[in-house]
Amino acid sequence: MEAKLLWIEGSRADSPDFVPTLRKKGFTIEVVPSSKAAEERALILNPDVVVVNAASLATSGKRICHNLSERLNGKPIILINYKEYITSGNIDAKAVLVLPFTARKLINRIRSLMPFNAKRGLKVGAITLDKERNLVRCEGREQRLTPRLVSLLQILMQHPGEVIDREHLFTTIWETDYVGDTRTLDVHISWLRKAIEADPRAPKYLKTIRSIGYRLDA
Repeated sequence: MEAKLLWIEGSRADSPDFVPTLRKKGFTIEVVPSSKAAEERALILNPDVVVVNAASLATSGKRICHNLSERLNGKPIILINYKEYITSGNIDAKAVLVLPFTARKLINRIRSLMPFNAKRGLKVGAITLDKERNLVRCEGREQRLTPRLVSLLQILMQHPGEVIDREHLFTTIWETDYVGDTRTLDVHISWLRKAIEADPRAPKYLKTIRSIGYRLDA
């Protein structure tokens, strides 16, 4: 099951309809026509994320976000609108998405704001590993991993700040006693850096400890 969403949607015809796609992806969505209705339903639904589709309301959405942020106890808000309707100044939303954009971008942003579920993954510093969906998130980036990369990252995340030697990683992940050639491990570390690092060539999190192994800094 994905997140529970409270979705504020108007009737403007030229606004993209993301709701059917999100429901197919497993999101539970309750659509309401106004911020007042959202305040009432939020007490019952207890949503993970609130989405204000201001593009469908022909408004900037700034006041709606402000009212909701005051009344919904810090629930993360995503504001959707066209560029010409977005006003300057602070907006009480965790994310502002400017149309046009893809449903995938919206899904990634929603997932980044979902509360962490310890039963489904691990969280160390800025890195969140969702083992159920084979996803890693770091500093707003999200990447799907292979099962082997998930296992590799999981070991590193279970020992943050500790140096894990190459032989231990290799024999554990590849389930072998042969450690004569561990270059495959180096390739997987490279792929993992591409998934979590802003600059894989100058890693901030996944460090190489020469002649020993690797360390995850959080």
